[in-house]
Amino acid sequence: MANNDTIFQAEDTIISAAKQRLQDDAATLTAAEYQELITEYGRLLKTTKRLIKLNDRSANRLNELARETQEKNAQLEGLSAQLAKYLSPQVYQSIFTGNQTVSLASSRKKLTIFFSDLVGFTSITESLESEDLTAALNFYLNEMSTIALEYGATIDKYIGDAIMIFFGDPESHGTKEDALRCVSMAIAMQNRMEELSDKWASYGLQEPFRMRIGINTAYCTVGNFGSDDRLDYTVIGGGVNMASRLETAAKADAILLSYDTYNLVRGSILCSEADTISLKGIAEPVRTFIVLDQKHEDATISIKADRSHLQARLATLTGEEMGALKTSLEQALVKVEQHLEKQPKN
Repeated sequence: MANNDTIFQAEDTIISAAKQRLQDDAATLTAAEYQELITEYGRLLKTTKRLIKLNDRSANRLNELARETQEKNAQLEGLSAQLAKYLSPQVYQSIFTGNQTVSLASSRKKLTIFFSDLVGFTSITESLESEDLTAALNFYLNEMSTIALEYGATIDKYIGDAIMIFFGDPESHGTKEDALRCVSMAIAMQNRMEELSDKWASYGLQEPFRMRIGINTAYCTVGNFGSDDRLDYTVIGGGVNMASRLETAAKADAILLSYDTYNLVRGSILCSEADTISLKGIAEPVRTFIVLDQKHEDATISIKADRSHLQARLATLTGEEMGALKTSLEQALVKVEQHLEKQPKN
């Protein structure tokens, strides 16, 4: 592209020649020379007008491109917001900030895995209109997901009424803190379900939704799985299978933990050991622990009593007092057994 010096070379030559003539006192311009000057400056004016017109066209085109760019950006932002709903926020952020590449890749990490579902949901689907069922299920999933995001969970997927969540990737606060956040989230979810117990009747349900939860902490493989054209960011491994089996084994309204998760949270979360059970796909029997109601302070105090104080008190008891304490415990045990015998057999 020619520069300005080249474009106006002829005009610069004429101006230089005119200046030279003006410096010469004896010089006079003929009519032909004046005509030549007028002609050249006419060409200059025409060229200038053409350049101005081109500049105006370029400015208008740039303005059009700017508007088109803004519209495209708005469309991309809207599309991005819609696509974000199909991804966990942590995964979405890690991809769009460039911290994670979208490729077939995975890694081994210690994660805390959460599974939940609604007890008796299959029978509920048979007794409820699909529109009411859809509305109730979406409301339930929205309530639980809101709680999950508050605790920093990575929501893996919804499987009908079931929810799969994990802690520890792509963001982790440490294995212990991840486990504590997961169990605390599960407690918040069960508390919210209790608050919503009267809500479900508005959807036509005769009985309220009741949720059961299984949680396990283990090394798992996490990352992108699938094909070159379709990827799913998820977690796989035996630890995932155990969490799923624990959820299936849990009773309604219960939170069932594996020993590995219990061991990480027992200093902060009130739990009680449950049965050692055999789970499908798990070779060895599994020790399980139930999360207790955290709202009962008296239960918390009695179980978390200062051990040193109790030991000091026992040391002061006489033989007669120890015998009386033993008798009282035996009597309490008899009453418990009698109560159990009166319970209906399943």
